[in-house]
Amino acid sequence: MPLKRSSFKTVTLSLSKGGIVRNLVSELSKFPWIHWMKKYFVYILECNDGSYYTGVTNNLEKRLYEHENGLIKGCYTHGRRPVHLVFCDSFIKILNAIEREKQIKGWSRKKKEAVINGKFEILPELSKNKTDKHNHPLTGSG
Repeated sequence: MPLKRSSFKTVTLSLSKGGIVRNLVSELSKFPWIHWMKKYFVYILECNDGSYYTGVTNNLEKRLYEHENGLIKGCYTHGRRPVHLVFCDSFIKILNAIEREKQIKGWSRKKKEAVINGKFEILPELSKNKTDKHNHPLTGSG
């Protein structure tokens, strides 16, 4: 599934207002037809060590609580708390959410940060395969 800017717009705007989860729910509630539909969320957390964790859930508020309180012992975030929600996208179909989660997990840090910062226009450039001879992993230079 190609990444489209429109799929991030509402959620990205809500993240900039503070009270992240409540604003997300508030933004989604502006669409009356969405209440009867099941929603799935792909989210990115920034951990206290500066790393990112990407996950998918059908209950964002509960999942954030679990991450923040270390309730999932084997989870990547357990020893990297506190964590902060830096990005979220919503989906109606679970398969689309899982596909987006896998897509984001395969991205470079720079590409994740572009989405987190709403810089969707630079995603195509960050997607290009970089084969600069000065930064090639097999040459030992860089």
